Amino acid sequence: MSHRVVIVGGGFGGLEAAKRLADAPVEITLIDRRNHHLFQPLLYQVATAGLNPSDIAHPIRSVLRSQANVDVVLGEVVDVGVDSVTLADGSSVAFDHLILAAGARHAYFGNDHWERHAPGLKSVEDALEIRRRVLAAFERAERADDAGAQRAELTFIVVGAGPTGVELAGAIAEIATRTLAQDFRSIDPTTAEVLLIEGVDRVLTAFDERLSTKAERQLERLGVRVETDTMVTAVDADGVTVRGPTGERRIPAATVVWAAGVAASPLGRTLGVELDRAGRVPVDGSLSLAEAGRPNVFVIGDMAAATSDGEPVPGVAPAAVQGAEAAVDAILADLAGDERPRFRYKDKGSLATIGRSAAVAQFGRFRLSGLAAWVLWWAVHIALLIGFRSRALVLFSWGWSWATFRRGARLITTPWRPEVPAVAPRSAPPPSTSPDSPTADSSTSEPSASEPSASGSSTTPASGTRDPSSRPSEPAAPATPATPHR
Repeated sequence: MSHRVVIVGGGFGGLEAAKRLADAPVEITLIDRRNHHLFQPLLYQVATAGLNPSDIAHPIRSVLRSQANVDVVLGEVVDVGVDSVTLADGSSVAFDHLILAAGARHAYFGNDHWERHAPGLKSVEDALEIRRRVLAAFERAERADDAGAQRAELTFIVVGAGPTGVELAGAIAEIATRTLAQDFRSIDPTTAEVLLIEGVDRVLTAFDERLSTKAERQLERLGVRVETDTMVTAVDADGVTVRGPTGERRIPAATVVWAAGVAASPLGRTLGVELDRAGRVPVDGSLSLAEAGRPNVFVIGDMAAATSDGEPVPGVAPAAVQGAEAAVDAILADLAGDERPRFRYKDKGSLATIGRSAAVAQFGRFRLSGLAAWVLWWAVHIALLIGFRSRALVLFSWGWSWATFRRGARLITTPWRPEVPAVAPRSAPPPSTSPDSPTADSSTSEPSASEPSASGSSTTPASGTRDPSSRPSEPAAPATPATPHR
């Protein structure tokens, strides 16, 4: 029987692991709950109408079509056994070696009910929902009669000033001040307020302090109001409550986006080992669970609490790719009967874009900001996209947006649902009859629930398709707290 390697997750780490095993004497099964690989660094561009989802996503089967030793399975792994994984549909897939690269999702620090009002950004679905909320807020503001309601609709709050939060805040500010500036008649989109809230004393804490200062100045030039040393204590449909240097206060806002933290996939909970505070799995020098008695199980990327030279490995794409390389090298060493090599992370630098011609870059002791960093950011990310088509489309969209200040994906969409007329059709009035007519009913009957009333409308409201600009309705309170879902 061939040696079986199962890879859970088709992100940067999982895909890299599969490719590196192309010439190995193994049979690979790659399992992912979605059929596409997503280039997450550009996901904020989908959320802010700059790109379409297909520009940064590629079908996993298409990526691996020429690799004969790979079988791709669309499914969700819910449990990890001794020698097999169990999927949500009850089926199982056996393995000799397992690589877990299931990634992470946004974390609400014990307040999972905030997610309905403040979505995070980890998937295409997240991005499309944020895009809908941002664009729909301007539409509602255009129709609002009350000044207070209009102000709330034109207030956008981004919680968390890491790279994702900074990129989102800058892009939303550009939408308001540039893209939509001339498109409305009753409101002035340029008066929209974009707030970036951060719990510590500066933005982009992973960068050099001088670059953080420059990034904050660039954000302010774009029109973003940055509030540091400020904690969010409550989130609901009408805004947020924050506690900062001046005390606690309420900020009315119709649109809140969450970028304040991540938690590893809950799949780690099924391994029977103690996790860290972020739900990550502690691994040894080969990124395996050998110390827990499971040397054939590897954990890489956002799921792994890995260290290199005594320093924690960051949850970034280059770390996931390097982790995949290390896991594959360990598997090949096992097959050859050799000693496993130790994982060593090589920091390739950090980049963060802030807005038009504004970015910061850090490579070792090298620091860069402004236009040069922005061009470098785009060049690196376009080069890393899968396929010529994606690179060409993103490059064209970027150039067109830069030259025209326009965004080509300004679509407000809603999830599909059966279409029901929003207005009940009028029925023809019944023929008039006199009280003496033999066919007339001497009693006055009430219209049934499905019949039109005298006013021409149904006695029960018609359930029509939801207005795409409407805000999410409040759900019934769940019986138990929601569990984060990978």
